[in-house]
Amino acid sequence: MPQPPNPQSPVHVVQLTDAHLFADPAGTLLGLNTRESLGHVIAQVRREQPRVDLLLCTGDLSQDASAASYEAFRGLAKAVGAPMRWLPGNHDEAQVMAEVAPELVQTVTDIGAWRIVMLDSAVLGATFGLLDDAQLEGLDAALASAGERHCLLCCHHQPVDIGCAWMAPIGLRNADELWRRLRSYPQVKALLWGHIHQEWDEVRDGVRLLATPSTCIQFAPRSEDFKVSEEQPGYRWLRLYADGRLETGVERARDYVVRLDFDSPGY
Repeated sequence: MPQPPNPQSPVHVVQLTDAHLFADPAGTLLGLNTRESLGHVIAQVRREQPRVDLLLCTGDLSQDASAASYEAFRGLAKAVGAPMRWLPGNHDEAQVMAEVAPELVQTVTDIGAWRIVMLDSAVLGATFGLLDDAQLEGLDAALASAGERHCLLCCHHQPVDIGCAWMAPIGLRNADELWRRLRSYPQVKALLWGHIHQEWDEVRDGVRLLATPSTCIQFAPRSEDFKVSEEQPGYRWLRLYADGRLETGVERARDYVVRLDFDSPGY
């Protein structure tokens, strides 16, 4: 388990998401080598975040769901030097992830004054997300037993409309059920996800809603149809304070030159 930080200082968290690694180190999406871009993002984390108490990896860590791709992700991410938790996205295979690193697949992590809850919204063979009965029951149990801890929830699929028409059908299908539950738990301060390959930050019913750029290719915000942005890959940092406040921001790998090949096989 992560060691709790000094109670007077915030918990330092970093989120990495949507790496889309392949078993083949030369694997690319739209001509972009996903291992190379992840390496640049992790190097930036190391330069900018001298302290990381917990690394959260929120799905689509692999593109081909191979054991070799998960081993590669774990190997690269170890350079951050922090305890890690990960959850599956629609391109992942949860069973393979658990076989490669069972210690990283944990639903609940308590650190400092906070409880981190990792939710599996992936549906085998589907692009959209769903929190099944087991996940919802596990969420209820985690929140009901949190005591005085503030809670940060993590999943892969977006639980709100982000203004991208093409992504609306592949979000969290039962988001209304999630929101119904959260109204009973004011200790939930934030919900963090991936999947949308772009930054998002809003507040709904007192809950901070946060999404983070991919460590590889980016999707263009507010697009009607599938559209890629040529912004750099990035990560999110969070500071979780003992009084329930949080600070957060997105940083991008500014030294990484994005060169996309739109004639290559699509995403």
